[in-house]
Amino acid sequence: MSLSPTFKRTFTAILTIVSALVSLYVVTLVYAAGETLLAGMLLVLVALALWVYSSARTYAYRYLFPGIAAALVFVVFPMVYTATIGFTNYSSKNLLEFPRATQYLVDQTYRAEGGTFTSSMHADGAKFLLRLEDSDKGTVYTAGPVALDSAEHQELQAQPLKADAALGPEVPLKTLIERQKALKALTVALPGGAKVTMTGLREFAPARPLYTRNPDQSLTDNQSGAVLRPNFKSGFYETAAGEQVQPGFQVACGWANYRQIFTDKSLREPFGRIFIWTLVFSSLTVLFATSLGMVLAVLLNWDALRFRGAYRLMLFLPYAVPGFISILVFRGLFNNHSGEINLILNALFGIKPTWFSDPFLAKAMLLIVNTWLGFPYMMIICMGLIKAIPEDLYEASAVAGAGPLTNFFKITVPLIRRPLMPILISSFAFNFNNFVLITLLTGGRPDFLNTSVPAGTTDLLVSYTYRMAFQDSGQKFGLAAAISTLIFLMVAGISVIQIRATRINQEDKR
Repeated sequence: MSLSPTFKRTFTAILTIVSALVSLYVVTLVYAAGETLLAGMLLVLVALALWVYSSARTYAYRYLFPGIAAALVFVVFPMVYTATIGFTNYSSKNLLEFPRATQYLVDQTYRAEGGTFTSSMHADGAKFLLRLEDSDKGTVYTAGPVALDSAEHQELQAQPLKADAALGPEVPLKTLIERQKALKALTVALPGGAKVTMTGLREFAPARPLYTRNPDQSLTDNQSGAVLRPNFKSGFYETAAGEQVQPGFQVACGWANYRQIFTDKSLREPFGRIFIWTLVFSSLTVLFATSLGMVLAVLLNWDALRFRGAYRLMLFLPYAVPGFISILVFRGLFNNHSGEINLILNALFGIKPTWFSDPFLAKAMLLIVNTWLGFPYMMIICMGLIKAIPEDLYEASAVAGAGPLTNFFKITVPLIRRPLMPILISSFAFNFNNFVLITLLTGGRPDFLNTSVPAGTTDLLVSYTYRMAFQDSGQKFGLAAAISTLIFLMVAGISVIQIRATRINQEDKR
């Protein structure tokens, strides 16, 4: 039985409304989590989706929209977000936004004068009773019952414990630890007017706010009387003497990170050397892997070669094995002391190269391993391209008396170079950012000895940025984001130049 048009329209309208409500709820959650930029992008995508799938004029775009939306969320948004971070002082010392950093300081307390109370928690159905005992005065109070199911601030009124009152069983230490955040949010008001808060797992004591917020956004230290003022250039609250108070907050710093890359000598020196090595590494990897793959492809297309299927399978195996496994295997093979490669070289020639200590040998090792990982892919591509070359050309060449080398350089290479060029450009871009190989094999080391910023002789720009952002250099996320943006622009620029150069060469030949 077919559905009536009215039912279809009604069902479509209901489905659209439900989808819109669910999407808006997700956008609200993202915005509430503090991701304003992502929430804005999702909101725009939701609006576009409703328009594309509800309007008859945009029917042709319904099949393209999912791919475009995925590209915006997973490609464009990370690029824009990274570039945005590059214009801030975001780092391990400046993690929070200004309101959250201010609230963190305002929430700090210090222990005031007054007696200390030994505390214990007792079960009262689904809730808990708090028992406070002043050992010096011998007074005992109870507060509650309280649920302790959230970390929101709650104030309880304490009452003296009657002599004949019976409390429920005391909860174990494990429960106290699980409810610690909720307990720290409690304030207990004693009958005399004093207030106590949690200062230990089994201790409550009088506490006062460490800082008082002033109308001009400054904070007053209630212990020392010092006034802290926010510095929106450095991203810290500072005293009159310029002393910075943690935690810092994020502020816009303009082009400071980009200027630092080119003006700070400690950054400029390793950046230039690492950039040159990145270019050399990417270019040589493409050259070696493509050359080896192309030669093997020509040999495996030789009709007189026996067992070609077995050879193809064996040569394809390096590509079939997950890359990280192969890299870790090679790390063991190249071990300076017990690696099989050094054992063989020592047995044959009496040498034991220090692959991981010598900068030149470490770079050579990277090229060897990356060529091993990359040549099977190039071999498969070249085999397919060679199969597309008409056999008549080789037959005519054989009649003319040409040899294998002439066929290779005059027929094979010219005919497969054009379709191979986009793959070579993408391979160059991939190896320009080959983070996995560097991290697993050398970790970027050995390090330069004459730089104040940790940087390795085998680091690529991407691994150098990672070390700066997450390891050795104080987690400078803003500076690392600026370098990442430069890397993207470099790769994009080099790729455009290569594509245009290829087009010019092709037009000149025509």
